[in-house]
Amino acid sequence: MEYITKSPSETEAVGAALARVLQPGAVIAYRGDLGAGKTAFTRGLAKGLGVKENVTSPTFTIVNEYLSGSMPLFHFDMYRLGSEDELFDIGWEDYLERGGVCAVEWSENVWGAMEDAIVITISRLDEDTRKIEIEGGDSLADPGL
Repeated sequence: MEYITKSPSETEAVGAALARVLQPGAVIAYRGDLGAGKTAFTRGLAKGLGVKENVTSPTFTIVNEYLSGSMPLFHFDMYRLGSEDELFDIGWEDYLERGGVCAVEWSENVWGAMEDAIVITISRLDEDTRKIEIEGGDSLADPGL
């Protein structure tokens, strides 16, 4: 599936629509440069899950947990991790078992752990325009945007 958005709010809307068709245990593996819109997409996921907290980038904490929605949302930033081993050291398997959605920025740094992930590639076409490609998650229906 491919979408073109022209603002952060449109990017969030795609994330919110996707959230409505996710199952517990879903893993979202983001690909995209700095400033592409990965955190905006995650804000949309959070809205779609009914999360009440303010969603921010987990750059300095590695993971932010949002527990107020219909299922937990775990937002990871793997920029500072160098391998899958480091991901498992921080309890990756525990997060997978908690029945939430794991949204992983900089997933390429831990790609070996992204088995069966839904891959979201966000490309910056210009200052405001983004191309969002959603791959994998064969059981997902088109969110209808």
